[in-house]
Amino acid sequence: MSEFEGAISVGVEEEFHLVDLDTRLPAVRAQTLLESLPQERFTEELHRSMVESNSAPFHALDDLARDLCVMRQTLTRRAHELGLGIMAAGSAPLVDMERLKVFPEPRYEQMLSDFQQLVREQLICGTHVHVEARDRDLAVVVAHRLAPWLPSLLALSASSPFWDGADTGYASYRTLVWQRWPTTGPLARFDSAADYDAMVAELIQSGVIADAGMIYFDVRPSDHLPTLELRIGDACPRVQDVVLIAGLYRALVARELAAARNASPGDEVLLEAARAATWQAARSGLEGELVDPVEGVPRPAADVIKRLVHGLRPQLEAAGDWELISELSREALGRGGSAAQQRRAFGERGELADVVDLLLLETRSCAWDRPAGRSQGARAGSGGDEHVQGKL
Repeated sequence: MSEFEGAISVGVEEEFHLVDLDTRLPAVRAQTLLESLPQERFTEELHRSMVESNSAPFHALDDLARDLCVMRQTLTRRAHELGLGIMAAGSAPLVDMERLKVFPEPRYEQMLSDFQQLVREQLICGTHVHVEARDRDLAVVVAHRLAPWLPSLLALSASSPFWDGADTGYASYRTLVWQRWPTTGPLARFDSAADYDAMVAELIQSGVIADAGMIYFDVRPSDHLPTLELRIGDACPRVQDVVLIAGLYRALVARELAAARNASPGDEVLLEAARAATWQAARSGLEGELVDPVEGVPRPAADVIKRLVHGLRPQLEAAGDWELISELSREALGRGGSAAQQRRAFGERGELADVVDLLLLETRSCAWDRPAGRSQGARAGSGGDEHVQGKL
């Protein structure tokens, strides 16, 4: 059996801040930048100071990583020609809120009219992972079952300690900004896609949201692709962390899809507990404690992550990911989270410009070479010609 025969496809959307290289402030020049980029791979986001890249779906994490690096390199090169930098981080450390504008698109302009300050302050970027789930009834069931495990993935991504020029005390302040929307957080239990779709239709009918694209749960069945989309994570400066999160999330989905197919009832998922665990992950990242998803008690983040990785070993091995994910998780825990690294960069001189420079460097320093000792295995191609794409 091929190493990748047991793998379901996975794709990633990455959101990036555009940064003026002179001022280190967000630059409202997405329109100009996107004119020089392929539309099928890059698109606008809510703010004119942000862009999004969309990978193809892949079976091999190596191929996904290389695709992400190519897109980052393309984006960085074109941006540099305009005097701009590309920054993958949950929030922009330096910002002038008065200069920011939404992208000139009717849907975004209507959102600004409807949601006001929420939209004006939506200067946050995330990492979104799509995993293949072609049975939509099962996908809805699995989206609920995944809730206890998602805070660990948030902690691995946490990269937004600074907001509007100040240290927030959180590893992922983006999470708190994001959770102000009316349709965020863990997904409640639904027994079928029809029940889920009825809930979405009722929310639209209420007038609180305008369309299905404004469903922002931590995990949601895509409204246009046969996937389950993870939305809980911050944008990650390092591609290695994106690949780690994608591999772990795919393994979680594979495990819960198999359990749901076998009619395994699973443990009762308390949404209140899932929300509390998400808050804790946003507060501490990898540097403090997380809520253990099995026992519901606080444990050091490293212990929770290690337990998660080892608990997913059967699914990781089936996908050919065990050696790679084991190594990436050790690297992440040994290095520490992005939030802690940003604070160290700030502490050297007390300058937020140094934090921006660190994030710019990490975002553009994208290379993917498998070190000796990792399983090479059989390469797998793209899971299809379509690209993963979804906007706010």
